[in-house]
Amino acid sequence: MKFSRACLIAAPLCFAGYGVVRLVGRMDGQYGPGLDWQIAHLVNLVGLALFVPAVLGLRRQLPGRGRTFWTVVTFVGVGTSVVQFVIDVVAGLLASDKAGMSAISAQVSAIPGARIVFYVVGPPLLYVGLLALTIMLARAKAVAWWCPALILVGSVLLVVSLDLIPIGALCVLAALIPLARGQLDTRRRETAPART
Repeated sequence: MKFSRACLIAAPLCFAGYGVVRLVGRMDGQYGPGLDWQIAHLVNLVGLALFVPAVLGLRRQLPGRGRTFWTVVTFVGVGTSVVQFVIDVVAGLLASDKAGMSAISAQVSAIPGARIVFYVVGPPLLYVGLLALTIMLARAKAVAWWCPALILVGSVLLVVSLDLIPIGALCVLAALIPLARGQLDTRRRETAPART
């Protein structure tokens, strides 16, 4: 349980790190391929991996109805995001310039359904599922209403602009901090009926 709580902090921090490295890499107009491209994408991949135990930890704290469905939705988002970032890492390794990377990505996108699954529909499900899970926690009075609100704000910021990734990730981090501190377990114990 302690590890999953730590992952609630580490995962969004990795997402924020990806956003910061991306912004720094874009300052010279040469972002990708290169070391900054690879570092940014590898940091985000670590964050995605850490999200798995984090979400499993949340799932264990939720009542039965709906938790499995939204956990699966979240993991579909995680899985498709991993595929997208692995493609970007491989493209960065194989290509010598931005045009070469675009050509490699275009080859993948040309596979029927690949662009829709791995770039359009799949990755946002991570935030859709996370939002649903935090709403369930809020409805159970386990977290405050502002936790899912911050998840929503962070998700919208990512849609508005990739340059806002650090801010969006920090919104997600702020929403998950109460859970990482174990406040969920404390509140559930306080509200649990006494056994005689």
